[in-house]
Amino acid sequence: MSTPSTLGTRTRLGYSLGSFVTGAFGTVPGLLLLPYLTDTMAVPAAAAGAIVLLPKAWDVLFNPIAGRISDADLLRKGSRRRSVLAGGLALAVAFAALFAHPGFGSVAADAAYVVVAFFLCATAFAFFQVPFNALPAELTEGYHERTRLTTWRIAVLALAILVSGAVAPAIASGVGGVGGYRAMGGFVAVLIVAGTLSVYFGIRRAPVGRLRAPTPTWRALLATMRAWRSFRWLLAVYFVQALGVATLLAGVSYLARFVLGDADLQSLLFAGFVAPALLVMPVWDRIGRSGGKLAGFRVASALFAAALVGLVFAGTLPLAVVFGFVALAGVGYAGIQVFPLAILPDLITAEEERTGATRAGVTAGVWTAAETLGLALGPGMFGLVLAAGGYVSSSEGTVTQPDSALTAITLGFSALPAVLIAAGIPLLRRSVLDAGPRKAEATA
Repeated sequence: MSTPSTLGTRTRLGYSLGSFVTGAFGTVPGLLLLPYLTDTMAVPAAAAGAIVLLPKAWDVLFNPIAGRISDADLLRKGSRRRSVLAGGLALAVAFAALFAHPGFGSVAADAAYVVVAFFLCATAFAFFQVPFNALPAELTEGYHERTRLTTWRIAVLALAILVSGAVAPAIASGVGGVGGYRAMGGFVAVLIVAGTLSVYFGIRRAPVGRLRAPTPTWRALLATMRAWRSFRWLLAVYFVQALGVATLLAGVSYLARFVLGDADLQSLLFAGFVAPALLVMPVWDRIGRSGGKLAGFRVASALFAAALVGLVFAGTLPLAVVFGFVALAGVGYAGIQVFPLAILPDLITAEEERTGATRAGVTAGVWTAAETLGLALGPGMFGLVLAAGGYVSSSEGTVTQPDSALTAITLGFSALPAVLIAAGIPLLRRSVLDAGPRKAEATA
């Protein structure tokens, strides 16, 4: 039986504000790094896509190493606060450097600088993200308090995505050019520092639960994944749909500037996508309670995909209709965020009862790696679509694009993400994914 929680509002809020770190770093590079490379540094689209992908792919591989270091620090110091502080502050410095534009006078040299800076960002983020994700299990053993803590975190995360995703592009386009990206990088660095310090000081007096075992070996991890079919199916859906969302986000700047003809619209497009998601979270919760999580997941996926199909015609539709489809996509997006995370604990409970062993830590590591990889591949895929459409990179961002590039931008923003989101629907098989929830409910 879980022990009662002693967490107070200060601890819950302090921990949750760390989502400004994960939200900002998870959102802003996906929105702005690709256009920064293609339209400020004149990096060819295909090469820019690779630059965006590789450091994030490194993050997938490095997460287990960061986890082992954080576990060792926990055993020595009795807390993960030091890891959170070091990782967050290092990320802030590296992020500001990422968009500082060194101006070496060579496209290759400037691009190499971005690669190094982004690798440093990814490494620092791993040192923050891994202990941050591990903290809820150690701050409290109360079943309902963990749910409450997670709810606060998700609410702040949505706010962080909205703030960083809307304000960062506004700063970059408002100031303009290299100076705009430098100012934007400084703004996001301040958000990261604020989120880091909130976690560090917010959990200072929080209780620490029992110390966890070290990170499992790769052999144990692979054995678990081979035997856990329901988790593999859910993970596959989550990965494919994260890839679709990342591809869509990578296209926002290009759609606003070249298809809709107004760079200032990129912040409004992002806000129009995320704000409805904030408003309908309670609606999806009620749908999940009444109709079932799996059915709600299917409905949300279909709604999201349908809205994206409508955006295929963004270049010819009235602007109000475009924003209507964007808002509808945001409603579907909220659902595909809520339901996989609601189904996942059910599967974990069933698997732990089946094996008699803890599976939450292994699950979190694999889940985070899959999400990171999907978010990393999205901008790379969009860069390939741009290259296939003959997109012309430049150092000014004002070059006239051929019609083929405009078509590529539109399809990369709408049709490609629609296919990826819809591809998850056939994988949502009741015979597989309902096994965990039914058992969890029966033993609750």
